[in-house]
Amino acid sequence: MAQRDILLHTCCAPCFSHSYELLKDSFKVVPYYYNPNISPEREYRKRLSELESYTGDIGVKLHIGNYDIREWTGRVKPFRFLGERSERCWHCYRFRLEESFRFAEENGFEIVATVLSISPHKDASMINEIGRELELKHGIAFLEADFKKNNGFKKSVELSRERGFYRQRYCGCIYSKMERDKNSIWYKKYG
Repeated sequence: MAQRDILLHTCCAPCFSHSYELLKDSFKVVPYYYNPNISPEREYRKRLSELESYTGDIGVKLHIGNYDIREWTGRVKPFRFLGERSERCWHCYRFRLEESFRFAEENGFEIVATVLSISPHKDASMINEIGRELELKHGIAFLEADFKKNNGFKKSVELSRERGFYRQRYCGCIYSKMERDKNSIWYKKYG
């Protein structure tokens, strides 16, 4: 029996690697890199390059969305002073998942998922709630997951070490980066 295609929104090779391992026996996994939240652009390119290399190594075709940070910034800017796991992140997840569902709709995918829940800094229930809403809106199934469960995050770290993946120190957005930098003016004012 042929496996069904699943469009897997992904943000980087470390998060994709373990999520892919969990899904590959049940689905034909098709990664979709859509992350206009990642800043600066060299960080975006670094994560993309590593993901392209990894997907090439394992023989999986990677799809890449547009990088338009202005539209993303417009969506989350009102919430920029809120920390991780806040309404800022909700808008960021929704923005990226909306585009993933749009891409799935245009390209005939019946199922969408995201690797975002593998991070201990991400709220899986928030991500899954958004996925359920978009599932109803688009008529495309959403695979609910919490990939960090059962030591998922730890396994992604181990895979990253084995493969020599670069592991970033922040989720990707400039606000997250400044929140983590104890020397930044942002951190001193809002941290």
